[in-house]
Amino acid sequence: MRLPLLALLARGPAHGYELKQDLEQLLGSAYPQPNVGQIYVTLGRLEKSGLIEGEDVEQSSRPNKKVYHLTDAGREALHAWFEETEDEPRVRDEFFMKLALAPQTGLADQIALINRQRRQYLNTMRSLSKLAAAEDRDNRIAHLLIEGAMLHLQADLDWLERCQEELEEQQ
Repeated sequence: MRLPLLALLARGPAHGYELKQDLEQLLGSAYPQPNVGQIYVTLGRLEKSGLIEGEDVEQSSRPNKKVYHLTDAGREALHAWFEETEDEPRVRDEFFMKLALAPQTGLADQIALINRQRRQYLNTMRSLSKLAAAEDRDNRIAHLLIEGAMLHLQADLDWLERCQEELEEQQ
């Protein structure tokens, strides 16, 4: 959450609730929405680490609000983040660990695990399809997020099929 908030502040100063709304509008309903408390805690940490600065702004009919802006250090951190590539493969997969250990424990059947996981992925794909249909057509970012998630799920379903074929050959 740290770096996405910095990225939003690169556009200009904002308060926490504004940042929450910006994230929700940008990413749509498929992305897990942070609660405003989480955003303010993160903003406090970013301020403490010198990546942003906050300024109290008086409001006549409401309590004061704190508006945050990016510091030079925050802008540098943001540049570094955009330069990094994401190369972490999904080698540490909880489901695969269950699949690998099931025969050793005698507590679960591997094919049953695969079938249960397949049902879960299919249910998730159905939910994502409904979200895509309900999402504003003009929000391309939200649609790309949903499409990416569905492509990952399809790859996971293909991998489950491959696992099942391999395990059935061994029997």
